[in-house]
Amino acid sequence: MRIGTFVLAGQYPGQSDREALQRALRTAEVADEVGLDSVWLAEHHFVPYGVIPSATTLAGLLLGRTGRIGIGTAISVLTTAHPVALGEQAALLHMASGGRFTLGVGRGGPWVDLEVFGGGVEALESGFPESLDLLLRWLNEPRVGAEGNRYRFREVPVVPRPADAPPVIVACTSPATVELAARHGLPMLLGMHTGDEEKAEMVALWRKAARNAGQCPDADHVSVGVCQVADSHTEAVQVLRRALPGWLRRGLTAHRTVDDRPRSMRDPLAYTELLCELHPVGPPQLCADRLTATSERTGITRFALLAEGSGELVATETNVRRIAEDVLPLLPKAVAGAAARPRTVSSRAVRATG
Repeated sequence: MRIGTFVLAGQYPGQSDREALQRALRTAEVADEVGLDSVWLAEHHFVPYGVIPSATTLAGLLLGRTGRIGIGTAISVLTTAHPVALGEQAALLHMASGGRFTLGVGRGGPWVDLEVFGGGVEALESGFPESLDLLLRWLNEPRVGAEGNRYRFREVPVVPRPADAPPVIVACTSPATVELAARHGLPMLLGMHTGDEEKAEMVALWRKAARNAGQCPDADHVSVGVCQVADSHTEAVQVLRRALPGWLRRGLTAHRTVDDRPRSMRDPLAYTELLCELHPVGPPQLCADRLTATSERTGITRFALLAEGSGELVATETNVRRIAEDVLPLLPKAVAGAAARPRTVSSRAVRATG
């Protein structure tokens, strides 16, 4: 079982952008110090829900500040980025870090981002498969040209081109995206709002689609969740109840749709209660039991756990340390051991082995 942190850099009420980013940086540094497996960086634009507008930029900084831990994007929004530009950044980070970078990509949402960066609703609703295909070709081929609906350019050389392509993972929230990821043999990143049953169904669908596409039916999917470690379940829940609703209310309300379509917002308090119910929130043994249960029910052995639920710098650092020092030793020994980072499988290797 490989345990990492999921970093949103959420701007809690009363905090500056700088405070949110400092907490994000410190989370990653401590995760590296205590032997966690990975740090996953979320990307958002124009909202205080998360103040990281470029996950690859922050990944480069953290790869320079750390010496062992894997750094991934969760996600870089492919719909609002040029696949070649993102591919170049991923290759550069992969090579410069000695293979510690993983590129996570996704479609994103129907937000005003599409207006600002171009592409519009069409790019969101139908352009993701083309963008993903172009990205993967860039990471796996020596020369690439494009003749698609959105991207058209003459063949150019891929520079830099690492000996092995960086690992790629796809955020999946719908059956269509699950099947798309499976056809390419790419692992899934599954969100914190889904429970074990739904994640198990998505893994089963991925395996079926992968087999049908001639791909290996096994992959290292990543489950995103929240983790708050305390001496009691009541104490851990209280920490999240005090902080999460205010951040969620402020952050989610700030989202604006690109075409002014109506949108519903999760009730912040109800969503907080759901997260406390689904994820490892409580004393160390409860946290370890929930992680183990999720792994057994879904087959997923990689986790990206949000540790900044308190919204406070010192409390977040303490929480990361407790995950490593108090929870990891309680995980089954056959699947524990996050201190040594396992070898990752590149997208080129996945395609080659099928």
